[in-house]
Amino acid sequence: MAFRAVHAEWGTVFAHLPDLGCGRGWEAVWKTRPLAPLACDECGHAMYAKTSRTGLRFFAHSPGAPTCALALESVAHHLLKLELANAARDAGAHAELEARGPHGAWRADVLATDPAGAWKTALEAQLAPITDTDITARTERMHADGVTSIWFSDRPRPPWLGAVPSVRLERPEGAKHLIVAEGLVKFTGREWSAVPASLTQLLTWAFARRIVTHAPRTPLRYPQRPLATVWTAPQYITAETAHLAEEERQQRARETRLASLQREKEKKRETIRARNKVTRAKALAEATAAERAARAQPPGRPWQVARVFRLGVDQALAKLADEHCVIATVGFSTGDPRYAGGVPLVDEHGVPAAVFDPDPGRVRGEAFLLLAGLLLIFPSKTDQRRFENAANIKKKHRPIDGYRTEIVETPVAGAARAWGGSSCTCATPQLVAKIQNAEYRAEPSEQMGQAARLFRAQCRTCGGKYEKPWRRTGSTPINQTSRLET
Repeated sequence: MAFRAVHAEWGTVFAHLPDLGCGRGWEAVWKTRPLAPLACDECGHAMYAKTSRTGLRFFAHSPGAPTCALALESVAHHLLKLELANAARDAGAHAELEARGPHGAWRADVLATDPAGAWKTALEAQLAPITDTDITARTERMHADGVTSIWFSDRPRPPWLGAVPSVRLERPEGAKHLIVAEGLVKFTGREWSAVPASLTQLLTWAFARRIVTHAPRTPLRYPQRPLATVWTAPQYITAETAHLAEEERQQRARETRLASLQREKEKKRETIRARNKVTRAKALAEATAAERAARAQPPGRPWQVARVFRLGVDQALAKLADEHCVIATVGFSTGDPRYAGGVPLVDEHGVPAAVFDPDPGRVRGEAFLLLAGLLLIFPSKTDQRRFENAANIKKKHRPIDGYRTEIVETPVAGAARAWGGSSCTCATPQLVAKIQNAEYRAEPSEQMGQAARLFRAQCRTCGGKYEKPWRRTGSTPINQTSRLET
């Protein structure tokens, strides 16, 4: 099937034109005897005029024709070409079917030209699969000869749509003419949306340069997919540019505002840091004075318990020496509430350098002021996380830059802390204290005993931690006591 042929006397004739393009009627070539001298301008084989059952006029190859590109084209392809040609004529252009380029470098399905000769546009009906590379190369070959192109398809999802100047067409149910389904858009202030138009309207605007191709820089509100290239009016491109410029201006304003707020925030933080520096220095001076006062007396029971039974203390002292170049010992002021149940590690001058394993439940008042400025060392990652999480809950006891924490891995200490996760709420708790992997009897007390300053008690009734004051009631582990009683 073809809509174009070459007459031996009249030259090129077109089946879709009322006068065949040469001032003759269809009857001059259809059912004539002898047959009209027609030939295919693609392969040179003889052709004859033919009419379909629906009245469509076209030219067909005579029997014995060689392989010809026109003969291989589908009926749907020929029909789409015919609709493109008719729409181009309705849009005021001259339309030539299956027009060849110079030296046969390309062949346009429909070559639409300006009656005044100002422009040429190839209208390509592309129904067969084609890659983006091939369709781009064909577009560039035509463009090299001064011919722009628009590619059309009426298939649901042509994969090449948007790779070149292109439009997807569709025919609404019951409609006679094709309309634009994808490829023609307008800018609505923040995004692109589809524009309904007929094929003739699209070509009228394209031929008059009222619409041009454009690569959108803002989202396309398409139910199908975004396209790399669309058709739109120049004023919408200007509107998109203005919108992007405004967005950029607003973004710069936001960034400036945020930077100003950040500077203000940092200024406040510096003020707080300066105030903290004073309070922490005071707390450290008071702790140093307390340590020196404690050194004037023989070491107390809390110091002895911490030095002998507190697991991980030796590793913490070694860490201070190896990583921080601080030679430290366990402070004589161990048991002082300002260390929140932790063990003070002091340097050779009696100045606290770190605190080992403080209890987050006891961080308040003087303890918070001191611990916020010291290095805190924990016997395991679990203990470190428990302290930091508890500190996050109590915002007023959370330093502005956070606590400085480190760990020394002591597996036994980690196991010893696995018991007693929840708090005891029993009316009559049955207490036991776990010291160096051994359990000792304990009981509630009005004041914290010496062991309670360093260790924790658990209720045997509910299994929870006992947070109130308690004291140890025996110096012999429970398991040894049971053996002695038997």
